[in-house]
Amino acid sequence: MTTIHYEEAPEFQGDLKKLLRRFRSLEQDLILAKKTTIELFHLHKINNLAVFPMPNFCSEKIMVCKIKKFACHALKGRGAKSGIRVIYAFHPQEERVVFLEIYFKSDKEMEDRDRIKKYLKSLLIL
Repeated sequence: MTTIHYEEAPEFQGDLKKLLRRFRSLEQDLILAKKTTIELFHLHKINNLAVFPMPNFCSEKIMVCKIKKFACHALKGRGAKSGIRVIYAFHPQEERVVFLEIYFKSDKEMEDRDRIKKYLKSLLIL
């Protein structure tokens, strides 16, 4: 059984630290999302409609995805419609995920596309 290696970009760590003040369950929720969302989608090819590849940021070498259905236990009663969004880059050849951004939709309308472009540029992909 193959497993995915997970990493966090420094900006992601900053995002997470800020959000943890308001949503104390986020670290545990993220561990659960790795198993129930990311690994199902990429390793087992099961699409539970939680992960959305981002069209302009995908190639055969990398797939930048957004998790839209993220269950946050600190937001009781909202289930997978918590409003938490997670952006990550999946490297299929290495079976590696790099978390790029996490945000709460009420605070921010959409992902930081410049951050994604900067990450891809650092890999010399864009």
